[in-house]
Amino acid sequence: MKRTVYVGRSPHEAFFTPDGRELWVTVRGEDYVQVLDGKTYAEKSRITLAPGPGMQIFSPDGKYGFVCSSFTPELAVIDVKTHKRVATVKQESPFCPNIAAAPEGDQVWLTLKDVGRVMVIDGTPPFALRKVLETGPITNHVNLVRNANGRFAYVTVGGLNQVQVYRTDTFERVASIPVGSLPHGIWPSGDGTRVYVANENGDTVSVIDTLANQVVATIPIGQAAQALVYVPEAVPVDSHGTANLQPLALAGQATRLTLGPVGGPAASTVALFDQGVIQVLQVTATGLSPKRAYLLVLAGDPNGGGTLEPIARFTTNPAGAANVDTMGPIRQVVHGEAGSSQRWLAIVEADTQGAPGKLVQIQQ
Repeated sequence: MKRTVYVGRSPHEAFFTPDGRELWVTVRGEDYVQVLDGKTYAEKSRITLAPGPGMQIFSPDGKYGFVCSSFTPELAVIDVKTHKRVATVKQESPFCPNIAAAPEGDQVWLTLKDVGRVMVIDGTPPFALRKVLETGPITNHVNLVRNANGRFAYVTVGGLNQVQVYRTDTFERVASIPVGSLPHGIWPSGDGTRVYVANENGDTVSVIDTLANQVVATIPIGQAAQALVYVPEAVPVDSHGTANLQPLALAGQATRLTLGPVGGPAASTVALFDQGVIQVLQVTATGLSPKRAYLLVLAGDPNGGGTLEPIARFTTNPAGAANVDTMGPIRQVVHGEAGSSQRWLAIVEADTQGAPGKLVQIQQ
């Protein structure tokens, strides 16, 4: 560690400018990008934007910074030299978690998690909208790859457990690749022949051959990965890259379940991560009504009946999906006292008072 730098509330992503002179940090809990000196890490300035800047990426020539928003439906284009806004692009929704610029500088791709879409804009003035793609619930990250077949965008769609592949000239979807549970972060190898995908609920990394668009390996990792970076030739001495690796131990222990309508197909996935005495429960809920309140509960029987014990209340996004997280002694609650009956996870509608209503999905 070189230095600890204190920034604003809820920083999300930090990237160096292409020349390495500045480090930009989006302060998602406030309304600015904090600009740090690339060598001393002292604060140089703040670029004030709309509330909730989510992430920034730079044009390859270092001229522009593209800052999408997590709370406001707009993307800001910043002149890197002057730190002044030079353009504003309307987002299709307020929640952009990830953005990528083509190495050629001609396109910028951004994901819209709440509505399940991807936007493509020109990477040069006037930064016109090129395309809006319907990708699916919980669209997470995007990255671009050039290989022998051409140039493509790879998009993780968490609610579908797949990576979608699009041409960057016609925007045609050429592949939908099944990966692990809740794919999130994605990054290509230096030569573009592989793409690595962090599966948040699967505790794995899927390795995709980009020429065949098939998963060729699955790597077990720690819990709930949301992002990853590929660094070419990062291990110059140990050719296998295994030095200093340790067994996953507790970090590799998780229980995975699915939820769905009674008698119907699985619609939502569940991961229960052990943290020792307590557990983290994460549900990737899909197949629900948009913008509606629900409860995650423990039910007394496999049909969702009996006593219902609420665990978490949540509201779905416009795509009818949600990531639901809660923490506590979940296993102990389920096991209960000696002689107590088994219980099942379920999703039920929540009424205006927050009380449990109609059963929607049950543990399968």
